[in-house]
Amino acid sequence: MIYLTGDTHGSLDVHKLNSENFYQKELSKQDYVVILGDFGFIWDNSRSDKYWLDWLNDRNFTTLFIDGNHENFDLLNSFEVSTWCGGKVHKIRDSVIHLMRGQVFCIDGNKIFTMGGATSVDKMFRKKGLSWWEEEIPSHEEMSEGLKNLELNDWKVDYVFTHTTSNMVMKSMNLFKESNVLNDYFDMLQDKLQYKHWYSGHFHLNMTAMGKHTILYNEIIKLGEDEKAFCRTY
Repeated sequence: MIYLTGDTHGSLDVHKLNSENFYQKELSKQDYVVILGDFGFIWDNSRSDKYWLDWLNDRNFTTLFIDGNHENFDLLNSFEVSTWCGGKVHKIRDSVIHLMRGQVFCIDGNKIFTMGGATSVDKMFRKKGLSWWEEEIPSHEEMSEGLKNLELNDWKVDYVFTHTTSNMVMKSMNLFKESNVLNDYFDMLQDKLQYKHWYSGHFHLNMTAMGKHTILYNEIIKLGEDEKAFCRTY
């Protein structure tokens, strides 16, 4: 089983994954919880980082995450790249895994395209290389790799996992948080790619737009179920 939730921002919003808020007694390491960006637990190699990564590793489930904009990309990209479920990953712990950009994974029988990244609208208040990184926006090579992998899959996947979303979805929700090459890229994918549903985080909202796009923050849902199937609301 695959579950999804929005940003954790390190320990700030991790409480949604504790046993009081998310029933997990019957889960196993073959069940997955996907964090849709702004993971935030690979930040400064602090004792706190290590504590929470170990905490996640000890859960009954396996934690998967895509990167958002509030990540330390110097540290994240220092992990060895390996292949898992058909796509490139950084294995942070045995059961804490970063799903890299532009990949197609086959997880629990589902074909899933991943593309992390977004713009930090607060970057003017952050310091480059300390609290903000240019790599928050995917490179041309990462976006090209995504197109190549989608071509190899005949432009058909079951689900799309991203941090931000397309200009079209933002417009439908009256959200104009950003507009850049990544949002344009998602517009193109939205027109060309065949998919069942698209999930993203970033906006600190829990809602579904245009019928096929769900944005998550503090809700936890099962993959393929709509916003009425939330596991927990708080």
